[in-house]
Amino acid sequence: MSALYLTHGGGPLLLMGDVAHKELITFLRKIPDQIKKPSAILIISAHWELPRPTLTSSEQPPLIYDYDGFPPASYELKYPAPGSKQLAGQVQALLNEQGFHAELDAERGFDHSMFVPLKLMYPEADIPCVQLSLIKGLDPEQHITMGAALTSLHEQGVLIIGSGSSFHNMRTIMASGQSNQPIQSGKQKSIIFNNWLMETCTSRSITDNERYQRLIHWQQAPHALYCHPREEHLMPLHVCLGSVTGRAAQTVFNGEVFGLAMCGFLWSWM
Repeated sequence: MSALYLTHGGGPLLLMGDVAHKELITFLRKIPDQIKKPSAILIISAHWELPRPTLTSSEQPPLIYDYDGFPPASYELKYPAPGSKQLAGQVQALLNEQGFHAELDAERGFDHSMFVPLKLMYPEADIPCVQLSLIKGLDPEQHITMGAALTSLHEQGVLIIGSGSSFHNMRTIMASGQSNQPIQSGKQKSIIFNNWLMETCTSRSITDNERYQRLIHWQQAPHALYCHPREEHLMPLHVCLGSVTGRAAQTVFNGEVFGLAMCGFLWSWM
């Protein structure tokens, strides 16, 4: 039974062997060794926001190449993982029991926050997958509560993945990519926020309720609004934390992407 919050990198660059993603590529290829192969995967996407939580329900979702300006080969990537209408319906029911009025979408495909990391993690594409949207407004407490509705999925061997990024200031990322060097003030800020996030998610001296409160009020963290001018890449973490009832995680990625500090967390137990 596991939940995983990960950074999915810049567009398709992970799958293009980009040198600025070297540590992240290695991490994604190795992390399945720490997780029992799941019966299915529910992935919360930082790239999908709707007024109500919505789930992909096609049995064979297409891929959505939701990025621009990359080589032609990046728009021909394949990841033919099956969907699961059954799991989508179950998650919908769990969310609706908590008053979320979740919806199913049989037309939408998998965006790059799903197929880019999973192509490295599970290249066989043989695990049924369902993608779950964020809720517009990006209320932190609401996303923790949404995760809490999903707790029973762990007992079925469903791996819950929050796919976002622990640092997502695109101006800094773009500047770092163009110069191949991070802006030093930006790098230092990413390190400080990264350390705060790791302490918040992994420290066993913090109670579960304190962990919730820190993430609900994440904007009070040092350099929080610099690292996340908009919080859509952080909210998948809140869903993961809610699904594991606030328990402490282990840091499974603490490295650099574009020369900036980023991290990832795993909650895993028998």
